[in-house]
Amino acid sequence: MSFFRELAHQYIDGEWLDGSGSWDIIDFNPYNGEKLAAVTVATALEVDRAYRAAERAQREWAVVSPYERRAVIERALRITEERADEITEAIIDELGGIRSRAAHEVHAAAEFLREAVGQALRPTARMVPAVGDGRENRVYRLPVGVVGVISAFNFPFLVAVKSVAPALALGNAVVVKPHQNAPIVGGGLIAKIFEDAGLPAGLLNVVITDSAEIGDAFIEHPVPKVISFSGSERVGRHIAATAAGVFKRTVLELGGNSALVVLADADVDHAVRAALFSRFVYQGQTCLAATRILVDRAVAGEFAEKFAARVAALKAGDPRDPETTVGPVINAFQADALDALVDRAVADGATALVRGRTVGNVVAPTVLTGLAEDSPLLRQEILGPVALLVTFDGEDEAVRIVNDGPYGLSGAVHTGDVERGVRFARRIDSGMFHVNDSTVQDDPLVAFGGEKASGMGRLNGEAAVEAFTTQRWMSIQHGRTVFPF
Repeated sequence: MSFFRELAHQYIDGEWLDGSGSWDIIDFNPYNGEKLAAVTVATALEVDRAYRAAERAQREWAVVSPYERRAVIERALRITEERADEITEAIIDELGGIRSRAAHEVHAAAEFLREAVGQALRPTARMVPAVGDGRENRVYRLPVGVVGVISAFNFPFLVAVKSVAPALALGNAVVVKPHQNAPIVGGGLIAKIFEDAGLPAGLLNVVITDSAEIGDAFIEHPVPKVISFSGSERVGRHIAATAAGVFKRTVLELGGNSALVVLADADVDHAVRAALFSRFVYQGQTCLAATRILVDRAVAGEFAEKFAARVAALKAGDPRDPETTVGPVINAFQADALDALVDRAVADGATALVRGRTVGNVVAPTVLTGLAEDSPLLRQEILGPVALLVTFDGEDEAVRIVNDGPYGLSGAVHTGDVERGVRFARRIDSGMFHVNDSTVQDDPLVAFGGEKASGMGRLNGEAAVEAFTTQRWMSIQHGRTVFPF
């Protein structure tokens, strides 16, 4: 099927509709500039219609047998697996990812759907001991109602599924607002999969729009009880403040400035390979990517030489070329910003061990070293193929450098002693940290999220159950309570 031709619409209450806005979001292939789709934006009117449809449909969905909900998720999983090749092609076109990266996103999304199948049957009540005689306490875990999902451009299919699938499985309805650079893969495609899986109308809605059109209507609307957002720290802070003002819960997966640390006893060759993947997977356009690569001075020369050689050999270009490792960044604005960032760093005294050229939106990898300790680059998220090499002396200094920043999402440490790595990881202010592996990790069963400016709340597994349900205490008095008056 032609995803871009058929799915370039709003999806509200089971219908594919045009938005009522006065302008279009144009969906471009970031590599060749081909126009993939044009979507007339949704206005606050469509946002309201989507939330109201979700509210109506959720009332019945909440009392449906969890086995029926599970069956829908199972069908969505089968459809995703059957259409994996088509979805992979769409990801390559819309996002500019190479084939292996696109295929991985589809596979990972299928695994999260598989986890959601089980989440539909999770226990929904528990007994809690009571203080008084003859009293029984029950605590029910119930769906929150309606969930608003705002997804990012970099892994839009996976990121949306991570919220949509468990929320639906647990008895909620969902309204998705995909990123304007990924309206099909992050929105319409997911709606089509669940529509074909037999999900009743109204339970999943997609509104393709922009804050320039709707302001804060998606967040402030009275229907959704939880907003799940993946994106930048700046936008996340605004969502958190806005949602708190109207007493909504948020799950925020924000930016990162992850560090991959190479201790003196590490396997240098393995650490080089892990650093290469951690920094340059999907052009470095992931919040989990290792912006900073910290290397003990004892092995810094060997590491830098081998790493720079491997980076220089990476092929940047057409994501459909099987030899390409680094495809285009998402748009020209990002490409220009990365060029300016590297130019400024070099002007300020940094050394470029590898200096990549930019052609169109393809930004070839760059490796910088010799940055001043107070360089702002060491404290910010860089969504692009730019690696920063930093030398340290001993573990204590490495811990200080890793923790010296506003973010705390992911990271990794490489060492010949696993337990040493675990001790190191426990000293880091981060939601996730990995020993002898890459910084880019996700798992359907393990709580995913960050500390500090990297967000609030967690997704995956039991954390998703916590995010998309609420607890209700019900007490039952067997016999008669003696009241004091």
